[in-house]
Amino acid sequence: MDAWLASPYRAVGIYFGGNNRGCTQPNLTPAWVARQQAAGWHLLPLYVGPQASCTTTTKPNRIDNTQAAAQGRATAEDAAAQATALGLGLESILIYDMEAYRTDDAACRAGVLAFMSAWTARLHDLGYLSGFYSSMGSGVADQVANYNTAGYVRPDYLDFARWDGVATVSDTAIPAGYWSPHRRMKQYLGGHNETHGGVTINIDNDYVDFAPLPPAQFADFNGNGWSDVIARTTSNGSLILYPGNGTYVDTAAARTVGNSGWNTMSAIVRIGDLNLDGREDLVARQSSTGALWFYPGTGSGFGTRKQIGAGWNGMREITPIADLDRDGYPDLIAAQTNNNNLYFYPGRPGATLGSRIQIGTGGWGAMSELTGVGDFDRDGYPDMIARLTSTGALYLYPGRSGGFAARRQLHTGWNTMRDLLGVGDFNRDGYPDLTAVNISSNILYLYQGNGTTLLPRIQVATGFAGRTPLL
Repeated sequence: MDAWLASPYRAVGIYFGGNNRGCTQPNLTPAWVARQQAAGWHLLPLYVGPQASCTTTTKPNRIDNTQAAAQGRATAEDAAAQATALGLGLESILIYDMEAYRTDDAACRAGVLAFMSAWTARLHDLGYLSGFYSSMGSGVADQVANYNTAGYVRPDYLDFARWDGVATVSDTAIPAGYWSPHRRMKQYLGGHNETHGGVTINIDNDYVDFAPLPPAQFADFNGNGWSDVIARTTSNGSLILYPGNGTYVDTAAARTVGNSGWNTMSAIVRIGDLNLDGREDLVARQSSTGALWFYPGTGSGFGTRKQIGAGWNGMREITPIADLDRDGYPDLIAAQTNNNNLYFYPGRPGATLGSRIQIGTGGWGAMSELTGVGDFDRDGYPDMIARLTSTGALYLYPGRSGGFAARRQLHTGWNTMRDLLGVGDFNRDGYPDLTAVNISSNILYLYQGNGTTLLPRIQVATGFAGRTPLL
């Protein structure tokens, strides 16, 4: 590798695991990885696990189409463990090498999709990112066809093979908006010998356009890099965490983060990291007394609560607004019931709230479903979305120093939805998003932001009857 520092290349693929890997790699050690990274090499970790049941290769280990999802999860766990052992940090891209397979076998193709969806979802749980390598005619074609399929967790990055000698990541078979921007790699030339620094190696040529994914910004309670949703059950008042994976909310992986009894609380919201310990925290109002309580998040539950306010029964639509005053602490907004004014409550050191500041006069009694959505318009200030109750019109309130700029309408017809919730950048495309539950169907939908408006909704979960509020 030292000799090849004289080459024009600065990225190298490393086959770090998988039961179909060509051979063991005794020289692939944590020390080697650290040394190459220090020398300036960008490592592209490749994992060669079970192949399609109808693979056109001779690789012996295949996907069992009846157990594909379970295999995908188990394989992801092995890949993450091996990556960790080598010193490949969280958020590293682990590329699955799925060689070409026949396209006339529907069960085989479905098995690949089930396997890969589970692989990606489990990698996200474990804090890693997913890549996918395959041929254009089989694996890549199926990934493209299922890019927006409900419930399918697509890979974060695409590595496609087309040996046409053209060093680009554009391809007419892949829509421009898919795996964009900076989420593609193309293998444009097959195996051949090259010599640099006096050392000859047989290599493939690849054009790499990878960049780190934008952060989720907020709503990542479990700390794995992806936004998630917390909901209270109306039956016993417990708080349930539904992990997000960038494509949908994983109801199968739901777990309790707050034991029963939360039915005594109202206006439960995630405020962000108020105590600056790296975890998302929660505030809630005691219905009987109006006391406002702070609950420090731990990533799996909550620590000991402390009271941070009194007399909050006179407030409604309590919502987090991120760091509106840009002092490093997350803030709250709430409307007062008796005068319909809007107030700003700045977060302060010691997990407390400062003195409130009025930022809106009258009229806020007409608004409902207030929710902070982060920097929706990407001007440096966090924004808020609210619904005009009488018409169902949805408005964006752009944040600015000292409050909000003039509102603008985003959509109509939102009286059919409940529990509107800013979930940060759910799909990590660089734009904050919104979720909401349909009142009649109890389906949870994702509305992706694009900096200007909300895109057509995508179903991300079902069965949210008896789940309110969402936070």
